Amino acid sequence: MTENLRPSGAHSTDQDPTSYPYASPSHPYDGAAHSGTAHDGTAYAGTAGGYPPPPPYAPTTRRKAKRPVALLAAVAIAAGVIGGGTATLVGQLNGQDSAATGSSGVVNGTTVSQSSKGTVAGVAEAVSPAIVEIGAASSAGRSTGSGVVITEDGEIVTNNHVISGAQQIQVTLSTGKTYTADVVGTDPDKDLALIKLRGASGLKTAALGDSSQVKVGDQVVAIGSPEGLTGTVTSGIVSALDRDVTVAKDDSGGSGQGQGGQGGGSGQWPFEFGGQQFNGDTGEQTTTYKALQTDASLNPGNSGGALINMDGEIIGINSAMYAPSSAVAGSGSSAGSVGLGFAIPVNTLKADLDTLRAGDGS
Repeated sequence: MTENLRPSGAHSTDQDPTSYPYASPSHPYDGAAHSGTAHDGTAYAGTAGGYPPPPPYAPTTRRKAKRPVALLAAVAIAAGVIGGGTATLVGQLNGQDSAATGSSGVVNGTTVSQSSKGTVAGVAEAVSPAIVEIGAASSAGRSTGSGVVITEDGEIVTNNHVISGAQQIQVTLSTGKTYTADVVGTDPDKDLALIKLRGASGLKTAALGDSSQVKVGDQVVAIGSPEGLTGTVTSGIVSALDRDVTVAKDDSGGSGQGQGGQGGGSGQWPFEFGGQQFNGDTGEQTTTYKALQTDASLNPGNSGGALINMDGEIIGINSAMYAPSSAVAGSGSSAGSVGLGFAIPVNTLKADLDTLRAGDGS
């Protein structure tokens, strides 16, 4: 016999005395008849073994169902952030982030979009609009070179030997539009010059990088106007650093071709390297600088153009190349690039910009 521990007067049952749906219709709960007994002695009808039937449970809502909603919200926020970043990069590719330089000499300009980063095609698309062809006419003849636009109103960096002695300078943009340019400042000791277009505005500009970060083996792109072929793109690697290269300071080169060997349609480009002269005589007035060596194909007309890293930043101004003489004797032509090209490090240019703008070059 089971002992009932409830005190007198306590409720006699633990459950609502209502028939469960599982109870047999012939044995409704009546408080007396039962086939089972609860722990307090209360009987239940229609149950076997003396245990109450399980109560019906209402369906409940699972909390996990809310997680996909939160996840979708997070994805939407992330997409918004990524979309904003993409818009910024597209703006840079379209030249919307171009800016004038400050006293530090740093130049901001178009860079490669994230989707095209690391590709020659991406670099060419982003930077080509900022590379121009320069035609310089002098008493010694006409020379063809290249230049890099660094401000929206038409400041252009090139080699001194491209414009040295020029009586008239004409610049052709990648769009085919032409301008007349004036010399702002020159630095023959560094073979650098700054010219300015007349009446220009809203031009695409190049971004100047950091040549101190350049390493041997880095992939590079060269853009210029070899033989007047505006916007020619070639690629290669950085072959060596700090090469001592000597070029003519003015148009007095002994080769008789003018403009440091650029003019007269000769196809020559005199310079000295390792105690030897290449492509003719550099003359008596020369200057030597530390150069980046590259195997990117350079040809006459690339002088003053850009050597560019794979982020679309200018790391050097192309200034010299070795082109062996043609096998055809007396042809007066050259055999083209053999992968020995040199560029003035861009940090040399950035350090010299204020001097060039002031017209106080050496």
